[in-house]
Amino acid sequence: MKKILFIFLFISANLMVAKESSTILQEPELLIIQKADTVKLDSTNIKELVKNEAEKDVEAEVKATKDKIVEKLKPPAIWELFSFWKIFWALIFVIVGYLVIRFTISLLEKYAEKFTNQRITIKGIIPIIKIFGWIFIIVLIIVGIFQPPQSTVLAVSASLGIAIGFASQDIIKNIFGGVIILLDRPFMVGDKIEVGSHYGEVVEIGLRSIRIVTADDSLVSIPNGELMNQSVSNSNTGEANCQVVAEIYLPITVDTKRVRELAKESAQVSKYIYLNKPIYVLFFNEVKEGRSYLKMRLKAYVVDIRYEFAFKSDMTEIVMKELLSQKIIDPKDMR
Repeated sequence: MKKILFIFLFISANLMVAKESSTILQEPELLIIQKADTVKLDSTNIKELVKNEAEKDVEAEVKATKDKIVEKLKPPAIWELFSFWKIFWALIFVIVGYLVIRFTISLLEKYAEKFTNQRITIKGIIPIIKIFGWIFIIVLIIVGIFQPPQSTVLAVSASLGIAIGFASQDIIKNIFGGVIILLDRPFMVGDKIEVGSHYGEVVEIGLRSIRIVTADDSLVSIPNGELMNQSVSNSNTGEANCQVVAEIYLPITVDTKRVRELAKESAQVSKYIYLNKPIYVLFFNEVKEGRSYLKMRLKAYVVDIRYEFAFKSDMTEIVMKELLSQKIIDPKDMR
């Protein structure tokens, strides 16, 4: 019995020792696991902190850049854009530009009047110089002196475009017509044109209208918008010489052969004639005031378009004088 009790106590003691040993061995492992979890949590927190700080720095940089852009795009105050000195220098540029353009045009006009063959070409350049000269001055003042931001330029341009479009459609039509005339060049300064009931020499081509001087020395302004819708007859098309037609009424019984020879001889000795081109004499039957007449048309070229009416008068006087002196016609037949 004692042996059995001893064995039971021995086995119980060993079991208790084994349990305590197992507990002692497990405690370090738990501590190690807990420490590993703690280290893992600390590493994750550090990464999150770094990420958050980086995001904050990026947001700060984006905000700073955005503020700079907004500050640049913000239109300046009106007193900064139109200060006294800017307006002063703008006026100086306008005055100097006006004087330079006026002086240049004056020189070209004087030079053109001295050389008949080059007059039309030189005067055709004057409107282009005038328009592009003012465009250059305006751009120079805006970009070089006032220096407005791009947003202001776009806003003002849009507002002006809408206002001008509604308020001045006729002016825009005339300006557009002026640009088309300068590009297409149906006529130039110095040409003799016929528009509607007006016939004369073109002395100025502007953006709004053209000006012509008629035979009676009247200055007529014709809006460019009207020219777009009318036919224009050009007598010389950029050349100084021009064909002129002198008409003389003769009796129906006149000897046309002798009259043709006399008319050609009279034209050839005229101081206005341009001999490099042919002379034509044509006859037409025409009824006037109940009587039949023979209308002679003498077609010849003058050296300068400005001699058109002088040549017509000269031809009528010389031909009629020769016809009467040679008794080709009877003065009674002209009554």
